[in-house]
Amino acid sequence: MTNTTNNKKHQTKKKRTSLHSKIIKESFYLLFGLGFVLATIMIVWFSTMKLPDFNDFENRKIANSTKIYDRTGTIVLYNIHDNIKRTQVKNDQINDYAKKATIAIEDSSFYSHYGIRPTSIIRAFIANIQGGSYSQGGSTIDQQIVKNALLTQEKTIIRKIKEIVLAIKLDAQLDKDTILNIYLNEAPYGGNIYGIEEASLAYFGKHAKDISLAEAAYLAAMPQAPSRYSPFKEDRTALENRKNLVLQKMYENGFITKEEYENTINQSVNFLTKEDSSGRAYHFVFYVKNYLEEKYGEDTVENGGLKVITTLNADLQANAEKIVYDYVVTNEKRFGAKNAAMVAIDPRTGQILSMIGSRDYFDKNIDGQFNVATAPRQPGSSFKPFVYLLSYINGYSPDTRIFDVSTNFATNCDAYGNSLNGQKCYIPVNYDGSYAGNVSFRQALLWSLNIPAVKVEYLVGVRETLNFVKKFGLDMGDPSKYGLSLALGSGEVSLLNLTNAYGVFADNGFYHEPTGILEVSDKDGNVLEKYQNNPKYIVDSKYTDILNNVLIDSKSRYPAYSVNNPVNYYDREVAVKTGTTNDFIDVWVVGYTPSIVVGTWGGNNDNAPVTKVAGTILSPMWRKIMDYAIKDLPVETFNKPDYSTIEYIKGDTCVNGRFVSILDYSSGSTDPQYNLWNVPIHNFGTGCMPDNGVEGNSTSTDNSNGDPGIPATDPGIYLYPQVPVYIPGSVQY
Repeated sequence: MTNTTNNKKHQTKKKRTSLHSKIIKESFYLLFGLGFVLATIMIVWFSTMKLPDFNDFENRKIANSTKIYDRTGTIVLYNIHDNIKRTQVKNDQINDYAKKATIAIEDSSFYSHYGIRPTSIIRAFIANIQGGSYSQGGSTIDQQIVKNALLTQEKTIIRKIKEIVLAIKLDAQLDKDTILNIYLNEAPYGGNIYGIEEASLAYFGKHAKDISLAEAAYLAAMPQAPSRYSPFKEDRTALENRKNLVLQKMYENGFITKEEYENTINQSVNFLTKEDSSGRAYHFVFYVKNYLEEKYGEDTVENGGLKVITTLNADLQANAEKIVYDYVVTNEKRFGAKNAAMVAIDPRTGQILSMIGSRDYFDKNIDGQFNVATAPRQPGSSFKPFVYLLSYINGYSPDTRIFDVSTNFATNCDAYGNSLNGQKCYIPVNYDGSYAGNVSFRQALLWSLNIPAVKVEYLVGVRETLNFVKKFGLDMGDPSKYGLSLALGSGEVSLLNLTNAYGVFADNGFYHEPTGILEVSDKDGNVLEKYQNNPKYIVDSKYTDILNNVLIDSKSRYPAYSVNNPVNYYDREVAVKTGTTNDFIDVWVVGYTPSIVVGTWGGNNDNAPVTKVAGTILSPMWRKIMDYAIKDLPVETFNKPDYSTIEYIKGDTCVNGRFVSILDYSSGSTDPQYNLWNVPIHNFGTGCMPDNGVEGNSTSTDNSNGDPGIPATDPGIYLYPQVPVYIPGSVQY
């Protein structure tokens, strides 16, 4: 009985075991079948799933912002890009600390995985299911590159699968160092700042290869949440905490020593202000940008990552900007001059050292973004040196005499200013309505007398003057538009071109094309253009020597300028000329040494007149800029003119008791201007006696300046009791 029972139990157990085996076996086949079906479905799905072409990644066009630097190549003046600031750099241009900090905080197993970390993906998947969202990423550096370069930012399972597939493919195709370089060049660091190089420059003013361990930790902290970790926020607690976490991870992974960690964890770092990183010298920058766009095209400039080293002296620019602003604030209240501009140029190269187009680029009340430095304006008396220089070439000299008396120059009128046909006469006047009588060309130019300047213009010719100044880069257009008032600056020139033209005087007759560029290279470091000095010898230096000798003569500027006027230098040779237009719309001061030319303009963009002349309004500002510009330059002298080799015309002189007109030395009595000039001269007095008591031209080869051919004591005034004598005192032109 017992055996029978045991047999039954054994059979039952055997049946159960067989059933279990069958269930397991069938379940296995079922699961295998389901797995096979699922695998088949997955294969079909993967094969039909639309993935971005991986070649799109390797051939993609990355927008790189063009950077404009100062002349040292270290100070970024401006980044050119509408939406993105980025500069690609190679691995050897990135500090090792920056690489290690990024790996430590973003992907510590970067060099050991194959594009993904399965454990991180599973952990993130579980966290997302529990949280009911797709907030957890678990992304490697490879995945982040793929996500940013090839995929959208949507958070879906399908996009995540695509990301994983492409990350594996990326890791298989590129070496790790290249992948890391791509990431560091494309990671977001806040706002429109992308890439480690751009971030280093924006936040620390350094290249990525030069940052410290602490700075590298700060930068590595930012890409996860650039807005939250922005150093421009008032509260940097979040950034500090994450920076500390970066350093901790670097230490834990053996990337830094304990000593480095402890020395850096509490180290203070100086961030640039947002303003410091946004741009400088805007008028100059956009002057350069316009040039680049014309030469290389807008797309290349906007996205090509050019490195542009300019000619700008950043220190001079910054100080000049402050000087201009401070003086214009005062000038607006005192003289109604709301704006000013300034240009400084190296006369030996044509390189623009500084450019200021308004008192404040962002001041909408004065249309501050308009660049007055490159805009055509009437130069007033600052144009006169070109007329007198041409006269020297034509046989006149600083000692040539000429009368400053009321004169009508219109041939449709008589010598007394009576119209013969109803048309207007042309009778220019000096600033204060006074006349100086018989003066030298030297005095006429230094005192900025208008009547002598118009006479000299007539002697050298209007068309000839226009052709002459064109060699200096001053192209004023159709000659038929101009008359004798050209000598008084009725044409239009820009401050930039006028300042550069004065550079010909400073560089002994050599003209240099003005330039703002030293070097342009592409994002790969290939040099596209480099500055080359190509001077043109346009004026014999013996004539520029004469002009320079006149314009440095501070003593002879008196009494038209007070002894203490800022344009006067007594401790070094600085040539200078002021200019005020007849309608008081524009005031100018341009001065130079052999090493630098500084030109300034003052007035209003809306052409509202000012209340004083350049010597009052602008000369203090010009002097302060010039003093700063030359403080570190050697004291230089101009070449002394050799008057012994020059035959010159005496001009309006006293010979045998009568005045001989300057026209007698040229066209004579048949000249249509002869009577118009001579009648006022003869009315000046019935007889003549030079101030030195000797008839003829009053010149001396011995004088206080030590220069031959300059009047020793001649004040330039022939005294006649019936004529008002020109004693201008401190009148300033």
